[in-house]
Amino acid sequence: MVYRFLLLSDEVDNFKREIQISSQSTFLDLHQEILKVTGYDESQIYSFFICGDDWSKQTEITLIEMDTSSEEDSYIMEDTHLEDLIEEERQKLLYVFDQFSERVFFIELREIVTGKDLKEPVCTKSVGSPPKQFIDFEMATNDITPDLDENFYGDDAYNDEDLEGLDEDLFDETSSNDRF
Repeated sequence: MVYRFLLLSDEVDNFKREIQISSQSTFLDLHQEILKVTGYDESQIYSFFICGDDWSKQTEITLIEMDTSSEEDSYIMEDTHLEDLIEEERQKLLYVFDQFSERVFFIELREIVTGKDLKEPVCTKSVGSPPKQFIDFEMATNDITPDLDENFYGDDAYNDEDLEGLDEDLFDETSSNDRF
């Protein structure tokens, strides 16, 4: 099976990425494809969260082993296959790309394509530039009147209406690279 994920940012309105990946791939494979399509620094700490319908964090999948309580299940990207934790369309995930400022991409499983498979993940649609990976706090504090209101890092809650209607017709057909 192939999973078709949509990545969005609450910081950059025109940023969208569609990634297609085998359901048997690991979260590490998805993580590496996200780094590839954003150009982000691979030496940082990243994590995924499986979310409820309201984007509430439920299960964390970390890049490296974290010292957690033995009462909690621990999931590592390299050892956890997508199909182990994701089983249905519209499943929501968060991808934390800036741990210190808790900045994220909102991810939704848009489609499960049965009867097909991919050897490697592929970005099939790409619109806009990703947000900067890090906020330059020194520049922000050197400004005379920095804009540091409650939305400095983006909205706390993501609006599901931003996902509705986003499908093939919003992407430029010339950017399509369907490869399965």
